[in-house]
Amino acid sequence: MTSLFLKSRRLAFRAALCASLLALAMGCLPLLANAQAAAPEAPEVAAKAYLLLDVTANQILASRDLDMPVEPASLTKLMSAYVVFDALKSKKIDLKQTFSVSERAWKMPGSRMFIDPKMKVPVEDLIKGMIVQSGNDATVALAEGVGGTVERFVQMMNDQTQVLGMKNTLYKNPEGLTEAGHITTARDLATLATRLMRDFPDYVNTYAIKKYRYPGTPAANDSNRNLLLFKDPTVDGLKTGHTDAAGYCLVATAKRDFPNLGSRRLMAIVLGTSSEIARANEAQKLLNWGYTAFEAVKLFDPGQPVATPAIWKGKASTLRLGRSDALVVAVPTGSAAQIKTQLTRPDPLVAPITKGQTIGSLKVFRGDQLWVDMPLQALDSVEQAGVFGRAWDALRLWIK
Repeated sequence: MTSLFLKSRRLAFRAALCASLLALAMGCLPLLANAQAAAPEAPEVAAKAYLLLDVTANQILASRDLDMPVEPASLTKLMSAYVVFDALKSKKIDLKQTFSVSERAWKMPGSRMFIDPKMKVPVEDLIKGMIVQSGNDATVALAEGVGGTVERFVQMMNDQTQVLGMKNTLYKNPEGLTEAGHITTARDLATLATRLMRDFPDYVNTYAIKKYRYPGTPAANDSNRNLLLFKDPTVDGLKTGHTDAAGYCLVATAKRDFPNLGSRRLMAIVLGTSSEIARANEAQKLLNWGYTAFEAVKLFDPGQPVATPAIWKGKASTLRLGRSDALVVAVPTGSAAQIKTQLTRPDPLVAPITKGQTIGSLKVFRGDQLWVDMPLQALDSVEQAGVFGRAWDALRLWIK
């Protein structure tokens, strides 16, 4: 009798154990189903440093040694162009204005536009010579025309690095020839290139020109060195660079169209590759991978409020929070359904508030993982209310 009782107890225990294990396994199934796929692994890139930026979403998709100091070579001319474009935008110079060609500009070594001191060259042509032909002579002529002297122009370049937040960049010349202390980083180049396109949309189409030669100069060196312009119709810039110390470098931008999003721009930066062909191939590899491995999801349109919270002590009772540009997030392809958002902001909000002021952020989660934290801005200004209005709201806040 005792033996039969023990046997039944063992059978009951085994049944309970099996049931528990089954329940545990079943309980794990939702966790496994919701488990997050890891971010796509970037391809091997044969470069000293590289960076792939989704410009539309303002997200770095892949990088290596993005803060390592490197020589920029002719990528320096991106900042030279920024300063020149800024002078055009502010009407300090105009495209049809002509600049003289100094002996210093004429004798510049390296890549040239082949201008000489007998010429007076329009600013528009000097810009094309600097960008398409990567002419060091054209760059120096522009520097002297805009800055008065090359040295003053270089100071303007370095002043602009501070404005743009390029913390690890220092320029010694406007053309990019090797000089001690003349350095930048992949991150700073991405900042510069992004702002160049955003701040000067009327001029950046120059970077897509495939061939240019100033009349009366040799036909040699008339092709843009960015080979991707000739291989990929979606590539529209930006700049190549090469010195023995820097290796072969490229900042390549591409814009491709997608349903429900419009255009999506990526930027590939490769530094210190082994050849002209290698820099094009490695940049193309990154661009193609970025477009296929990640998809962009538009969360809010430009100017569309993400939230409209109450504001206190102001002439308005609410404040619209959002962005002047579209809020777009790049996520691994196929994971858009996992996106969740969470608004964080100061509470209470108290006037005055200035339009464009950063207030809170939209946290984007992929499943349970914080993927991106997007700063939000005030879409309107809210002035302080009068004395009575401020006093009344102060009382309401105290009660609250």
